Amino acid sequence: MNKKKLLGVVALATLFLSLATPMTAQAAKGDHGVDWAKYQGANGVFGYPHDKFAIAQVGGYYNGYFADQWTYPTQVQYAIAQGKRAHTYIYARFSNKYEADQMLDHYLPKVQTPKKSIVALDVEDGTPNTEAVLYALDRVEKAGYTAVLYGYKNFLLNHVDLARIAKQYPLWLGEYPDYNVTPEPNYNYFPSFDNIGIFQFTSTYIAGGLDGNIDLTGLTDVGYKNGNAEKPVTKPNAVQQGIIADNTPKKDITAGYTVKVNFSAKTWSTGQEIPAWVKGNSYEVIQTSGNKVLLGGIMSWIDRSNVEILSTAKQNNTQATSNTYTVRSGDSLSAIAARFGTTVSALQSANNIRNANLIYPGQVLKVSGQPTIMSVYTVRSGDNLSTIASRLGTTVSHLQSVNGIRNANLIYAGQTLRY
Repeated sequence: MNKKKLLGVVALATLFLSLATPMTAQAAKGDHGVDWAKYQGANGVFGYPHDKFAIAQVGGYYNGYFADQWTYPTQVQYAIAQGKRAHTYIYARFSNKYEADQMLDHYLPKVQTPKKSIVALDVEDGTPNTEAVLYALDRVEKAGYTAVLYGYKNFLLNHVDLARIAKQYPLWLGEYPDYNVTPEPNYNYFPSFDNIGIFQFTSTYIAGGLDGNIDLTGLTDVGYKNGNAEKPVTKPNAVQQGIIADNTPKKDITAGYTVKVNFSAKTWSTGQEIPAWVKGNSYEVIQTSGNKVLLGGIMSWIDRSNVEILSTAKQNNTQATSNTYTVRSGDSLSAIAARFGTTVSALQSANNIRNANLIYPGQVLKVSGQPTIMSVYTVRSGDNLSTIASRLGTTVSHLQSVNGIRNANLIYAGQTLRY
């Protein structure tokens, strides 16, 4: 998040002094954690082994302009894979309900943390107003997440009715005594207010900079049960569907089911390695064959044992002309367009993509037409496109086209090619 040193020192009440005492490792109340933007890289960075949660930025909204964080999907996946509780925040510069809708229409579908998990609005600059902020928080809550307002106390007091907001939603407030390495909160600088769930006590949790936070109420436990992410709730009947899914054997998976790729999954049915960004995400089953299921969006076969059933509710018209495709590492819009029999400009128009070169792994694109189901080949040391094309019975130009390779000489060991 943007860092600003707040002025003013507020003495901490006895209640909060008690929170500074050591807590049990199992308790969310008193847990330390971090928050991440793109500066913490694809995997994120924890400050200390005892950190229990991470809040990752899915993107930013700037009065009509979007800045998606390419690091978000993998940060969430790596945090959960490490047994941490992962949550989400949006950098939110908006001034009215129209902008709130524009922001949330764009970002809520991109949230990958569990239902009930925190989706915080980072409101720390611009010209926010109380009605717009409450409207946005209401929308987050109605979407099935725990809505939280992040910011700096002085800024929020100067722009919104913070007391009114705090009566309805928990706050995540930041204030730092200085910019020295601070592994523990200094409660002499606590921004006292009602309903503070999380205190961001430093932007220099470790040398080099990292936000340090402490959970004051157990707020970061939402969306998790015994430390594990709860099953997502994505539809009005999802609770019932979740119960049905829990009791459905994997052998009964068929087209139309929604499944999640397990974090423990290692290879596709072809034997190729499954990229990290695929794990933890949900996909519709397009087709089944024996012990294998074909996942929509990425059009890859995976063993039934490597997925978890999220919903048995079949979708109508699963092979309709309007589908989605999840961008994979090495993809380009031209390769995706060729695969679906469409054009780059059509994909840009359907997905509001201004720069055709700016797509990222994990991004979900609206596509039209039927995809060609392809096999994959993993580049080995010493390979070149010519030898690979000969081995696979295809051409160099075909491999370049479907894999978005501009320079035929630039391939690397471990790279996955479709053919």
